Amino acid sequence: MAAPPVAAPPAKALSVFDGARPVRQGDLTTETAGMFPIPEDGRYGANWRNFTVWFAPNMELSGVFTGTLAATLGLGVVPGLVAIVVGVLLGAIPVAALSLWGPKTGMAQLPLARLPFGKTIAIPALVQWFSAVAWDGLVGLFGGEAAQILLHVPFAVGVIIVLVLEGMVGFLGYEFVHRLEAWGAAVLAVLFAVLSYKIIQHGNFPMHNTVHGGAAVGMFVLMMTIAFSGSFSWTTYAADYSRYMGKDTPRKPLFWFTFAGLSGSFLWVYAIGLLGAKTLSNQTAAGVQTLMGGGFLGVLALVAIVFGAITGNAMNDYSGSLAVQAGGVRIKRHVSAAFGTVFAFFLILWIHNGNTSAKFENVLLFTAYWIAPFLAVVLIDWIDRKDTINRTTLVHMLEWRNLRSGWPALVSLAVGFGAMIPFMDTGLMVGPISNALDGADISFYVGFVVAGLVYFPLRRLAAHPTIDAAIPTGSSAEAVPGHSPD
Repeated sequence: MAAPPVAAPPAKALSVFDGARPVRQGDLTTETAGMFPIPEDGRYGANWRNFTVWFAPNMELSGVFTGTLAATLGLGVVPGLVAIVVGVLLGAIPVAALSLWGPKTGMAQLPLARLPFGKTIAIPALVQWFSAVAWDGLVGLFGGEAAQILLHVPFAVGVIIVLVLEGMVGFLGYEFVHRLEAWGAAVLAVLFAVLSYKIIQHGNFPMHNTVHGGAAVGMFVLMMTIAFSGSFSWTTYAADYSRYMGKDTPRKPLFWFTFAGLSGSFLWVYAIGLLGAKTLSNQTAAGVQTLMGGGFLGVLALVAIVFGAITGNAMNDYSGSLAVQAGGVRIKRHVSAAFGTVFAFFLILWIHNGNTSAKFENVLLFTAYWIAPFLAVVLIDWIDRKDTINRTTLVHMLEWRNLRSGWPALVSLAVGFGAMIPFMDTGLMVGPISNALDGADISFYVGFVVAGLVYFPLRRLAAHPTIDAAIPTGSSAEAVPGHSPD
């Protein structure tokens, strides 16, 4: 049946989602544009940039901290490294796959989820924003400590310095993020190479398991899940950093650049965390400075921690601003990018106030759990639509009133998440099935499968329809009939 006629959006209805944007690599125009699809004549960028943009943000101390959890759980070097490798590689696959959606649509990841979720996208968008703030807190904690020591200021002041710098990059937008990560990849690789050398030189690795039998298997699976959650947690950001690339961008190189940048960085920092677990048992910026021997190398270590926090959190602020718009909040992207840093400040103070290890693991897992059923929904919807997604549909669904309810997607996500609870193992709760499995956490895989089984038969009931009418492409929102910018 033919699609119903599409009413043109009101003249200024979509202007909040559009605005100035960079037009080439190195164009440091402040990006006031938000989730409006990037027109084809406004696309640019080499696919190798997806290596640096996914490498640099993970080269920071929270990743090292995650690696030490393998030893904390009782795993020795070999089983700990195997759990890390398997978890990281599995988690990186969805991010690399979804990064291909950016060139095809010119749109970011959470805004694209309006296709299956319709108006219910408000729920995952809110959760995504909270997740971005949570990651700001996790990463900013160590950046704030390092700035405190480096600049001889109170901890709260050190945190503010880091948050202001990262917030500026998130505010300025896409090209600034890519440029920061390109420089950051080179600088942080050198600094972490020195840190790696120091850890290997120090020795005293946790060679043997301190858990055995079923408990060892359970802790192996739990560590694999923790490592998986690190790379997998970027899934809802994937298309955000490839949406400016041309439609003709080769798919395989883009996939492998994304996969290599993401998995390579996580494997590096997790591995040195595990190897240095005994040396870094205190897990503070001061501990890293001491490990480096103080002096010039100690200063470099602190600079690396501050810089790593900024590179990681700038992406949280940027993608969080797109999630805010996806959820129906009519606020300019560059303005909303600044808001999350305020909330992150208070979260950092909470994490810093004792029992850091337990809080770290809890936040790390809970910011990623919901993504498994979410991924099942968006993948099934994408495959079901095949090549029918077009610019007209994407522009049409920017206006909130044009969206369907999307209840099957939300129901599937909720049911999938509910099915995960008995399989979870966190400091806040251990599900009965996870407990029976000696602490093994397989909830991600359960949530993905269950959500998919629920959504598959329901998918056609309330998803956003594909609109066949043509909307011309142009360099701004003026290409949309009836729409002119402010």
